[in-house]
Amino acid sequence: MTLRGSSQEVAEKLKAEIQSRADIAGIQILEARITHLAYAPEIAAVMLQRQQATAIIDARKMIVDGAVGMVEMALAKLSENNIVNLDEERKAAMVSNLLVVLCGNKDAQPIVNSGSIY
Repeated sequence: MTLRGSSQEVAEKLKAEIQSRADIAGIQILEARITHLAYAPEIAAVMLQRQQATAIIDARKMIVDGAVGMVEMALAKLSENNIVNLDEERKAAMVSNLLVVLCGNKDAQPIVNSGSIY
């Protein structure tokens, strides 16, 4: 039995408990109910953290899915238009760099390549 899911049953138990104590004074309890329900601050904080974590995970999943799609499109377009032929190692480096840029929390800093490392 929970306060949220069984409020009528909780109200009946509450009424019975109060009535058993009020019987001594000859008072009859007609109704008892809980009109406001709040979580303890510790529980509310944990629940909020859990909701935030779920939202962050969902957002990150969307970001990664979008980034992977963009990388796939970039590789396909480069190959399709014969702009550049990349070996597997250079493709992996490009994929790694694009994913870092597309999935990062901060803006990427531009780097100028002044020559080849090969």
